Amino acid sequence: MTDTPKPDDTEAPAPPVVEPPVKRHRIRRFFLAVDAFIDTALWRSGAAIRRVFEGYDAFLRRFRAKGIWRFLAELSSDGLTYGLAGFIVVLAFAQPAFEATRYADWKTTDDFAVTFLDRFGKEIGRRGIVLNDSVPLEEIPDSLVKAALATEDRRFFSHFGIDFVGTFRAMVENARAGGVVQGGSTLTQQLAKNLFLTNERSLSRKIKEAYLALWLEANLSKQEILKLYLDRAYMGGGVFGVTAASEFYFNKNVRELTLAESAMLAGLFKAPGKYAPHINLPAARARANEVLTNMVQAGLLTEGQVIGARRNPALAVDRSQEQLPEYFLDWALDEVKKLARRNPALARDRIVTVRTTLDPALQRQADLAVETILRENGKLRDVGEAALVSMIPDGAVVAMVGGRSYGESQFNRAVNALRQPGSSFKPFVYMTAFMNGYEPSSIVPDRPVWIGNWSPKNYNRSYRGPVTLKLALTKSINTIPVRLSLDFGRDKIIETAYAMGLTHELENSISLPIGSSEVSVIDMASSYSTFANGGFKAAAYGILEVTNSNGKVLYRHDQDEPAPIRVLPEDKVHWMNDILVNVVEAGTARRARIDGVVAAGKTGTTNAYRDAWFVGYTGNFTTAVWVGNDDFTSTRRVTGGSLPAMTWQKYNAFAHNGIELARMPGVEADSLPRLAKSSPSRQEDKQVETAQPRVLKRRTQDLLLRIGEDLARLRAQKSASAAPIAPSSDVTAVQ
Repeated sequence: MTDTPKPDDTEAPAPPVVEPPVKRHRIRRFFLAVDAFIDTALWRSGAAIRRVFEGYDAFLRRFRAKGIWRFLAELSSDGLTYGLAGFIVVLAFAQPAFEATRYADWKTTDDFAVTFLDRFGKEIGRRGIVLNDSVPLEEIPDSLVKAALATEDRRFFSHFGIDFVGTFRAMVENARAGGVVQGGSTLTQQLAKNLFLTNERSLSRKIKEAYLALWLEANLSKQEILKLYLDRAYMGGGVFGVTAASEFYFNKNVRELTLAESAMLAGLFKAPGKYAPHINLPAARARANEVLTNMVQAGLLTEGQVIGARRNPALAVDRSQEQLPEYFLDWALDEVKKLARRNPALARDRIVTVRTTLDPALQRQADLAVETILRENGKLRDVGEAALVSMIPDGAVVAMVGGRSYGESQFNRAVNALRQPGSSFKPFVYMTAFMNGYEPSSIVPDRPVWIGNWSPKNYNRSYRGPVTLKLALTKSINTIPVRLSLDFGRDKIIETAYAMGLTHELENSISLPIGSSEVSVIDMASSYSTFANGGFKAAAYGILEVTNSNGKVLYRHDQDEPAPIRVLPEDKVHWMNDILVNVVEAGTARRARIDGVVAAGKTGTTNAYRDAWFVGYTGNFTTAVWVGNDDFTSTRRVTGGSLPAMTWQKYNAFAHNGIELARMPGVEADSLPRLAKSSPSRQEDKQVETAQPRVLKRRTQDLLLRIGEDLARLRAQKSASAAPIAPSSDVTAVQ
């Protein structure tokens, strides 16, 4: 047993330390002083504010307004308050526009001087330096300057960028006319739009335009603004600025313009596509007459000074047969700039000649096909715009239509517009399925499928039950691609789409498999070209060769670009081509059929009929067509199998006329009932084809054979008799 130790007095715990009373009192007094200081400061501040308000109130009582004056005072006060708040909100919206002004070279954005040639070496247009300092403002004819000011901004030298008087006057005139007959934008606002903004018609753009106009007025003189405007305004015909327009329309230096010619050029600022003299000379002359009237009304000239110009209107150079590929040239210039970023030699030499991939004949047919279909069906079907891109399966763009009228809108819908592709996106889903164990004969049930509260519906609102993937894509069933995406995941679909050529970010949403994520027309053409060429990536390109001012070659596509890489298995591409040919032969794209040509493709239609697509290809060309409206309004039940397929067919029927037809990978023409060659006469034609170059059409081959037979018969007759034998009617027709 152990004894419990007793506490030792020497080891007792130390007593607690007691803080001296003096130190505690100091801390307490400090906090009391702080509290008293805060209380006193708040009380004095409140008293001071109260005295200010009392003084302000006493001051206002001396000027107490009654009746109408009080109403006006309160209205002005509220207006000032709300105006200030609105100013702050509008300024917040305008901030993105000011980002463009941070670039030091915003005055010379387009500093290349480029001469563009078509694929055959013929000049098709020019792009580049639009700020032409070789003709200073002092040397531009006074008549042209006065005509521009009288027509576009009579108060230019008196306002500060925004003309409130002119805006109010335009609003009154438009209200009287019941429509837009006058514009309220100043010349400075128009320049701000040309330099920094687009032609988008929206409130946000007008806000940005107004603030940028103020910024220009604060940073440039009136003379500099006027010079920039005259150099940057689009004048129709693919030319920018009065210097280029003078050469294009009149074949003369801008210094030599007459009053009548100056009036005609000034009339182009409002609507170059409508009043361009090479398109509509009577309209251009009528507009020039209005400009002369404006000059008289503005007090810049007298009626006696303009009477000569009225009696002898300007005569422009006849360019009615010329149709420049404006949208293609804009895109090609952007491609030149991209090349310059990775080609030091091109970056140093800014005056270049570029041979492009454009085929002028195909470009004219593309423009004609788009305009014809829209003219015949646009008003009836509530469709205002269309875009088309056609390329060789390796990615070489041969035709591009960025919109119905470049004069009315320079926005390139073929390259810059992003629209939902609808069912034309489904081949990306099915190709992903093929690379994940599925086959065209694989069976998948077509029945309702739910993802949360969302369930895709088929176009005809019915279901087919178990179907093969071939039938599902041919009939464009919506439930099947959604079911497939649930099996292998949407990430793999996005990877396939990017690998094939889509460049814009795809939104990984539940509706992605049926085409809800936006794409561009040129990207869709590039992606489908992967099917047309057997599985190789086909990035769109428009430049074959670039040479500098000394003739030195700075770039060649066939030498400086890497060889195409395979992105899809060849056998899977054959499966897809067989299905997409069936879409044209027996599916939703029957209107795209071309006599004697194997064609494949897929239609696409989005919700509320806002977008309609057909992306199709042959062994020779891949062409993507979109129709719709810029403001995203609905069309009148336009589907991809209607106007887009009709436009595609009209263009491609011409494109495949008289050329050697290339084979589509994995598809034999003889396997298609429509193209089968079973009759004896067809077999004879096939034998003839093997004996003649494939580049010749069959009718031409038959005529050549008949010519040969006639010549042989003629030689036989000559050997027996001197009397010649007349050639057959077919030979005469050829002659």
